[in-house]
Amino acid sequence: MSVADLPFEDTTDDHNADRGFVAGLKDPVIKDESGKTVFDADAYAFLDAECPDTANPSLWRQSRLCARSGLYEVAEGIYQIRGLDISNMTLVEGDTGVIVIDPLMSMETAAAGLALYRDQRGDRPVTAMIYTHSHGDHFGGSRAIVPHGVTDIPVIAPSGFLEHAVAENVYAGNAMGRRGVYMYGARLPQDPAGQIGCGLGTATALGTISLVAPTHDITRTGQEMTLDGVRIVFQLTPGTEAPSEMNFLFPDRRALCMAENATHTLHNVLTLRGAVVRDARIWAHYITEALVMFEGQADVVFASHHWPTWGERELTDFLTTQRDLYAYLHDQTLRMLNKGLTGPEIAEEITLPPALEAWAARGYYGSVSHNVKAIYQRYMGWFDGNPAHLWEHPPTELAKRFTADYGGIEAIVAKGRQYAEDDDLRFAATLLNHAVFAEPTHSGAREALAAVYDRLGHGAENATWRNFYLTGAMELRGTLATAGVDLTNPEIALALTVDQLIDTLAIRIDGPRAWDTTLTMNWHLADQDRTWHLGLSNGALTYRTSRGAPTIDADLTLTLTKPQLLGVIAGQGLDDIDTAGDPRTLERLVGLLDTADPNFPIITP
Repeated sequence: MSVADLPFEDTTDDHNADRGFVAGLKDPVIKDESGKTVFDADAYAFLDAECPDTANPSLWRQSRLCARSGLYEVAEGIYQIRGLDISNMTLVEGDTGVIVIDPLMSMETAAAGLALYRDQRGDRPVTAMIYTHSHGDHFGGSRAIVPHGVTDIPVIAPSGFLEHAVAENVYAGNAMGRRGVYMYGARLPQDPAGQIGCGLGTATALGTISLVAPTHDITRTGQEMTLDGVRIVFQLTPGTEAPSEMNFLFPDRRALCMAENATHTLHNVLTLRGAVVRDARIWAHYITEALVMFEGQADVVFASHHWPTWGERELTDFLTTQRDLYAYLHDQTLRMLNKGLTGPEIAEEITLPPALEAWAARGYYGSVSHNVKAIYQRYMGWFDGNPAHLWEHPPTELAKRFTADYGGIEAIVAKGRQYAEDDDLRFAATLLNHAVFAEPTHSGAREALAAVYDRLGHGAENATWRNFYLTGAMELRGTLATAGVDLTNPEIALALTVDQLIDTLAIRIDGPRAWDTTLTMNWHLADQDRTWHLGLSNGALTYRTSRGAPTIDADLTLTLTKPQLLGVIAGQGLDDIDTAGDPRTLERLVGLLDTADPNFPIITP
């Protein structure tokens, strides 16, 4: 269904997005302690105007819906803070206080949201906090809800939450962070020609990230808890939108929380910032399970993004559409790959049934195109079976050859401009990208490609595609899109397991420089009564563990606690650490560590 054929006259979503509005912030600008703006709830007021030529009308509509901000009533005793971050914070009133669900991405926005709630509903104490899943925009503001020193507030999370919440920052966090700046358009101007949202919300808050560790795990579907007099029934959904996630029902309020498993968009099977490919099959399965498990028990369904859906029939239709969407994409991709089609070919050929092109299934955050390729990747990997693609040149060498064969840089740029004039923007981008990679400083090639990216971005219905294109254009014109959110935080570091801490070192070893170095270390953590035996050989840092004190000789043995280990890794030295052996062993290891570049190039070599 083309954008022109969409039912813009249907205002159901407008009604639902406004329903239950209580109040907005008195001051829409949220700042941190230094006075830096963390989030501006009025930054998207321009979306109230008619859609301009610089935006896709469908995306403009979605962004306008997401830009509603303030405190909203969902059901009796259930409220949501929306539009103060990319995600929602839900507040459920209990017998003596309030239960907070998903405390946004930053402490500053969470504090502002909680203050807005209390201003309208009274100064109710927080009596519990629940994390729906393990992504940062659902736990980052937690310290604003459960301050340091407060230990009597239960914090509930799905099994495996803490491990998965920190794991992304261990392995590919730097690369994900850099690409995340592109995906969310964090450095684009918020205006009709720039960043108009993310599809899932408006923007990520640029504040302080924190992490309060859970005190209670949900370990099975059907598990029940009563928090502050509020009865909750949980459904575990691992491997869906996040590796650790759960839905839950408030049976006495007839309200169902679907976490981020069912929102008003097609979500990502593989996010463009990078992640492990998600399982669309199991995603659909768990929505089916929710439909059966909670049938007839809810009058409203809400999520950690967007607005609720009211009515038993309406919420059933909504969840059925979401379920069928992921199932259809999975099954049709597998059907076509088994006929020999590759990921890009399937993405071009696949069509959705009209019922799955409804507003709530549009590709504003995920897209049919990149989700289909992700499903292919999950089953088949990067190689499409064509031997010509087994050993291709890397981008720069490929670009030099294309440019030469087109007659040189001026000729390929001219050809790219011609394709752009003929509205074949996709091939124009291909040719001009080759030109830029062949001669990165060529101003004509850079501007021609930036102009193509402008047009592709302005036409995109998918917000993350738009942000990628427009951020690429901005960087081609000389403005670097620097990292938007600082994910370094002592609490997040403290949540890392010792295994993960060793992994943070192992992935930083500069292999070629370490080829001829061998060393061994013992880390005996007295507070865990375990020893980690580390060894470096052939450029690879490996380890094994044993109970109790070290039983294997090593060049250096450290006896310490987990907080002390964090200090050692942070470069605070070995003062007050019990050591045996040669302390220079640690210096040798540290000297072999590489440092990641948070602003590595993307649109140039």
